[in-house]
Amino acid sequence: MSMNDLLSDMIARIHNGQLANQALIRCPASSLLEAVLEVLKGEGYILGYKRETVAKGRDELVIELKYHEGEAVIKEIKRVSAPGRRIYRKITKMPRVHNGLGISILSTSHGVMSDFDAHKANVGGEVLCSVF
Repeated sequence: MSMNDLLSDMIARIHNGQLANQALIRCPASSLLEAVLEVLKGEGYILGYKRETVAKGRDELVIELKYHEGEAVIKEIKRVSAPGRRIYRKITKMPRVHNGLGISILSTSHGVMSDFDAHKANVGGEVLCSVF
């Protein structure tokens, strides 16, 4: 089965997994997804992830979701830029997620990073998703 938008699929799996209070979820692997998960791990939204080979030429990411006092750490995660509608922002025009309590994840010329790191590097890019 081929999928066009792996990032939207991963976001939906994270959202549904946290609604069901699952500890681990699985999704198809890609380097973009690993970079997004690295940002989520660095910002403290997930506990971790690992890449597993399930068949020859087919890898999956196993994501360990994070909960605090029985409640999901990620309250809201949504895709901003989509394959049919790309959203690019300069760093000066970057919107704040929930007045600075959440983050935006960007794909920049310096790699995938949070909006906070993009401000430090003074680079803009494609807004992949927002997390609160």
